[in-house]
Amino acid sequence: MARIWRPLGRVPAPAWEWGLRRLPVPPVTLATVHREDAEPGPAGWIVVVPVGARQLLAEDRRWVLGRIERAVDRAQRLGAEIVGLGALTAPATGAGRLLRERPGLTLTTGNAFTAHLTVEALRRLLPAAPGAHLAIVGATGSVGSCVVRLLADEPLGADLTLVARGARRLGDLAADIRERDAGIAVRTSTSMDVVRDADLVLVLTSAVDAVLTSAHLKTGAIVLDDTQPRNTDPALQTERPDVLVIDGGIAAIPGIDVRGDIGLPRGLAYACLCETMLMAFDGGTEQAIGEASVDHAVRMRDAARRFAHLGFTLADPLSFGRPVAWPSPAREAVLS
Repeated sequence: MARIWRPLGRVPAPAWEWGLRRLPVPPVTLATVHREDAEPGPAGWIVVVPVGARQLLAEDRRWVLGRIERAVDRAQRLGAEIVGLGALTAPATGAGRLLRERPGLTLTTGNAFTAHLTVEALRRLLPAAPGAHLAIVGATGSVGSCVVRLLADEPLGADLTLVARGARRLGDLAADIRERDAGIAVRTSTSMDVVRDADLVLVLTSAVDAVLTSAHLKTGAIVLDDTQPRNTDPALQTERPDVLVIDGGIAAIPGIDVRGDIGLPRGLAYACLCETMLMAFDGGTEQAIGEASVDHAVRMRDAARRFAHLGFTLADPLSFGRPVAWPSPAREAVLS
């Protein structure tokens, strides 16, 4: 919330966290969503849960769930039939599984379309990574596991290093990938140290603070950061000018008018928000909670193609919110 609700950025975090914890702050309607190909009036709403990022992961679970439940109630009162869980509200609710069921309401984490757009971004970035060695940090999470399975089904020719905290889940995921594609090179680690060998690093963690720092990256590495709030250290901008950090999980939506400040330039939206839109526009009623599935990612890809007149394509790249160019493909010299 602190990232997109700009007025709170002027208040010291401990102060507004204290206030949010003790005062009956209601959910806030931050923005409305309008389609250029539809009748006037909102097609949807963006509702802020009045809980700080650190609170979502660290406060008493019942209190956090209560705040999120009230935001879902508000969305339903506004008329929403599809509700998406953005940023850290998905991990805070066990990917939606801890929220109560509501007749007539469909929930999504937005993670499947995020996984699809992430793979699209990797397709753009891998030609610029000379060693074609990809490390995925947070590989066993909802988005991460879906990305890994998508890569196994349509290999990009990169060796994979999967990084996460749980060795057992890592082993199970690696075994699944090898079953899907016996020729794919996969190794696993619970240590961030292995990231130093990677030419391209994908960050898919759910943390409040920076997980990836200058010390983790080799010279000339490319980083795709799919996290909200960001889990790459902003100091990379000055400490490591040799490293390119791309803000991931962002789509271009020129045919959608988001009337409100969501922390992105006009015409752009986070992939999780786009999945919620696509499900609403496409009449989806199947819950998309828990671990994101390859099947649902494919459905969201196909829905994006049906609504291509509105956008839902990979956005031009940003780095720490500023426009940059896609890196050029690496060039090799052959001496004889």
